[in-house]
Amino acid sequence: MALRYVECQVYDATVNDRYGSDVLSGDWRVPKGGRAREVEAEIGLVVEDMETGWCGAVVRVEKAGGMRVVHLEDRGGRSKGFPLGPGFLLDGAPVILTRPTAVARAAAEAAKVAASRTASGSRALEGVRARVASGSRIFVEGKHDAELVEKVWGDDLRIEGVVVEMLDGVDDLAAVVRDFAPGPGRRLGVLVDHLVPGTKETKLVQEARALSRFAPYVRILGHPYVDVWQSVRPERLGFQSWPVIPRGQSWKHGIVAELGWPHESQTDIAHAWKRILATVRTYADLEPTLLASVEELIDFVTTQE
Repeated sequence: MALRYVECQVYDATVNDRYGSDVLSGDWRVPKGGRAREVEAEIGLVVEDMETGWCGAVVRVEKAGGMRVVHLEDRGGRSKGFPLGPGFLLDGAPVILTRPTAVARAAAEAAKVAASRTASGSRALEGVRARVASGSRIFVEGKHDAELVEKVWGDDLRIEGVVVEMLDGVDDLAAVVRDFAPGPGRRLGVLVDHLVPGTKETKLVQEARALSRFAPYVRILGHPYVDVWQSVRPERLGFQSWPVIPRGQSWKHGIVAELGWPHESQTDIAHAWKRILATVRTYADLEPTLLASVEELIDFVTTQE
């Protein structure tokens, strides 16, 4: 009987203990979100302040009032400073922001320098508004030329107050110059496609340059490419060089076909140009010949009398 009694008193604690395991066993002091880990406050790191709920990217860390302060910029571009240290969330987990190391600071400085340049490579000027348009102009042959110039040099041109206008070709370039009537404070720069010896473009440019009355205030330059598309480095599209399209075939349609994109309609061609233009990030994605001509035209029309 005694043996049976003992057997009845033995039980499995995991099944029969309604109070569960010892609540004080293990590391019971760990916060619900886990223990905070140290993370360097690198530029661009997105964190949330636990007390205020302010969420933003780290834009700088500085010393102010005897303490380190981290500045967070939200989506709206507003910036707010917080004491560097604990009290932040990163991907929902608590973190302690620490001062960036030398490597992180160097990377941040490099990013700052890159951000201080425009697509044309010029130094970006903060807080400077675009000038009211001056009397000087730069004319380009068509919409694609204008869009490319705007993407790379748009910031510079707005600062200088120079407007880029489109021509519908250069078949009567001399008349364009006469109608514009350039003079002191009203200079004219013209960018011409396919300006190579022996072409009709060269003859038309010579006629326009021969207008001696306007000559001091006119600069006509060009590039050797059949179309401004070719001024985009072919590597950006996966080519070693731009394909050669046989005479008698539409150059743009032929190029788009070589790229393997739809090319049956003019809408297809327009979409193709948008895709090509999207590959241009800075002046480094363009051929030097175009760069030299555009830069010289900008210098010319912004020269003060």
